[in-house]
Amino acid sequence: MALRRKRVGSSFHFYTADGKYRQKGGRVKPAIMGALAIIVASSLWGIDQVVIRPNLFHIENVAVIVFIEHILAFALMGFVCLHGIKEVKKLNRKDWASFFWVSLFGGAIGTMAIVQALILVQFHQLSIVALLQKLQPVFAIIAAIFLLKEMPKRIFYFWAALALAGSYFVTFGFEKPVFAGNDVFLSALFAILAAFAFGSSTSFGKYALRKVSYKTGAYIRFGMTSVIMFLVILLTGSFSFFGKVAMQDIGFFLIIVFTSGAVAMFIYYYGLKRVMASQSTIYELAYPATAILLDFVINGKVLSAGQWLGTAILIFSIYKIAGLGQEKKEGRGKT
Repeated sequence: MALRRKRVGSSFHFYTADGKYRQKGGRVKPAIMGALAIIVASSLWGIDQVVIRPNLFHIENVAVIVFIEHILAFALMGFVCLHGIKEVKKLNRKDWASFFWVSLFGGAIGTMAIVQALILVQFHQLSIVALLQKLQPVFAIIAAIFLLKEMPKRIFYFWAALALAGSYFVTFGFEKPVFAGNDVFLSALFAILAAFAFGSSTSFGKYALRKVSYKTGAYIRFGMTSVIMFLVILLTGSFSFFGKVAMQDIGFFLIIVFTSGAVAMFIYYYGLKRVMASQSTIYELAYPATAILLDFVINGKVLSAGQWLGTAILIFSIYKIAGLGQEKKEGRGKT
């Protein structure tokens, strides 16, 4: 039977010859594209952690590394983002405050913490650092309690405690924990700090993107983070570390910008505008999955039985916590 096609918005509707509606077709649903975008971006972050960033280990100063990464991204992104800068006129004080929070915690503190975590383990035990990042939803909800006065269901505290227990086994496995002088333990603390920084900025990032495109949002974030990192370098007197940056390092920084840096952030923000924050948490599991696989293939590192147990506990707990966010959203839609 021949069908007549009619464009309706961003999709196509198909009708029979007598005008009866048969089906809807056209573009892939935004939620599916959003999920794929977040998975791709998260995989790029995993590749960065294992393959690219270890080449910058010799620079030593995390503030300098994070500054160069962001200022290069900000400069290069200008060619594709300046035309959308007029969107900033739509932003009010709350919007700018949200972008500042995302830039300070998700950009400066979170990135410095994760780089410091990698340096402490000399870019070994990368799977541990990646997995501990998945505590982000726990801190996102805790931040919402104090900052947004949003009270979660009581069951959240059970899953949060279970996730923390899982993170313990991810760090130590079944071995007796050693805290003094243990670089793995210190690395785990920085990874958890990064998880708090990234997790607390997720909701603010979603809020900040309400009035601007994902490109403009990423551009503002990189610009504000660059300013913050310059102030950190200025206040800590770290300018001497720029002398350790060789020309080949600029090449690695550019690779980061065009893969796990600016490009990945573009892709991630594109996805974040199309899915719920609780759903993005699940899709972002592509990050530790990629890191664990590459850590095994490239470095020959395999998690112990205790660490695999902790991984299972952590991922399942985060899955349940993300489900609480989904239920809350659906509940609002029914009222």
